[in-house]
Amino acid sequence: MLLYKLFVPLLAAFLFGCNANAQNNISLSPKDFEKGITGKDIQILDVRTMEEYQSGHIKKALLADWTNQDQFKERVAALAKTKPVYTYCLSGGRSGQAASWMRKNGFETVFNLEGGTMAWKKANLPLEGKQNEKQMTIVAYDSLIPSDKTVLVDIGAVWCPPCVKMTPVIDSLTTSKDLHFILVKIDGGEQEQLVKELAIEAFPTFIIYKNGKEIWRKKGIISAEELAEKIN
Repeated sequence: MLLYKLFVPLLAAFLFGCNANAQNNISLSPKDFEKGITGKDIQILDVRTMEEYQSGHIKKALLADWTNQDQFKERVAALAKTKPVYTYCLSGGRSGQAASWMRKNGFETVFNLEGGTMAWKKANLPLEGKQNEKQMTIVAYDSLIPSDKTVLVDIGAVWCPPCVKMTPVIDSLTTSKDLHFILVKIDGGEQEQLVKELAIEAFPTFIIYKNGKEIWRKKGIISAEELAEKIN
């Protein structure tokens, strides 16, 4: 009897844990996925390659390539683990693996698009494709850097989670009365040629110019305090 009393609560706890995981990490049909991403405080994550993303992606989706594990882990570190994440790829395989990894690493709720973008398109749901953006030349870029001012260049992309996380940090600097600088924002996702010419290795990358000369650059998430110190 004693063993039975001990076993039943343990079994119940085990089953409850399995059900919780099943509820928090499930595959959704395209229609249910579409409905889910209209909610507040959600995060949409495309785990395909850059080329796949540019060929057509779900609106407001961030990008973290599952096949590039270093990039994937760096980018998802900028996501909120307490807010729902909606993952997708081409057919659902990679995003399923990514969702499993995220669950094991502390993300509370992860939904996966069943059938990926193939099923999404079959359901006649919209994707945003690559824009034919005019490429900025290095000459045009240099013209944005005055020779008598301090300039902070922010090179990022709308699909980059760390870039999104840095947005309020940059906003706080631009409104500071103690700092005097010009902010230049470059969409590296569109300006691919410029990114190559500037030897940008990751998004975001921040570059500071003084008197027309580059004096400092750093990639990734940076504190407002460190940026302010370098600007001054």
